[in-house]
Amino acid sequence: MKAVIVLGRDENQVKHSPAIVKKFTKAKEEPSGTRREVQVEHQTDCPKQTRDKMVLLTTKFVQRFSLFVSFGGLVTAFVTTFLPLWKTMNSDLNEMENWYEGLWHMCIYTEEVGIHCKAFESFLSLPIDTLASRVLMCIAIASGILGVAAAFFGLRGVEIGSDREKMKRTLLILGGVFIIVSGIATLAAVSFMAYVMVVKFWDENLPDVMPRWEYGEGMFSAWFAGLLLVVGGSFLFVAVCMSDHEAKLQSKVVARNHKLPPRTLHYRKTEVI
Repeated sequence: MKAVIVLGRDENQVKHSPAIVKKFTKAKEEPSGTRREVQVEHQTDCPKQTRDKMVLLTTKFVQRFSLFVSFGGLVTAFVTTFLPLWKTMNSDLNEMENWYEGLWHMCIYTEEVGIHCKAFESFLSLPIDTLASRVLMCIAIASGILGVAAAFFGLRGVEIGSDREKMKRTLLILGGVFIIVSGIATLAAVSFMAYVMVVKFWDENLPDVMPRWEYGEGMFSAWFAGLLLVVGGSFLFVAVCMSDHEAKLQSKVVARNHKLPPRTLHYRKTEVI
């Protein structure tokens, strides 16, 4: 019986290594003591499909994470806009009565009647802080919807027309811009109202017994929504940068594979048993 033993490399390593492809030349019946040629093709690089898959998963994760955070911020901003909990006031003279004010309604809560809300009658009679915050929140919601829609169609895995990569990159950039504008508008609206409330709270011209407006739960929700929108839009730009870096690496790998021929290793010495 004749057996071929490859010298210089472990047989299990050659057989089970995913980066090594074995290609043996067809043996001929020769007299005992002759040598047979064994050709082994050795691929030194990692499999391209596995490497690309790892990179794509990372980019997809960042894209979906940013879209999820942005959508959460948009929903929070939308709900907060219509909540009558931006301002709260409780008089020391009547602790059984609480007042709440939002961008669209003013409510009063008593233990006998419960809560009763009334919408603002005139748009022009609104205080300047309420009017400005209402306009800014409407801008934030509109730009947030446009940004989330653009970012969704720019995700990898969502099929759109021809020249997809360039179009998806443009959609992700537009989505990031709109979402960041939405977050800035939300933060500006709630911060301006908070500033006016602080100025009026410490106004020395008002008597001490007069109740003053304080921060409500809606203002904290608006701050949180604006922060989520800014973070989500920023991560969209991170995803675009990661995609550009990945494209450069792939182009370099393709160019190198075209220039360099595949390397092969030849093992010649065998023993006859």
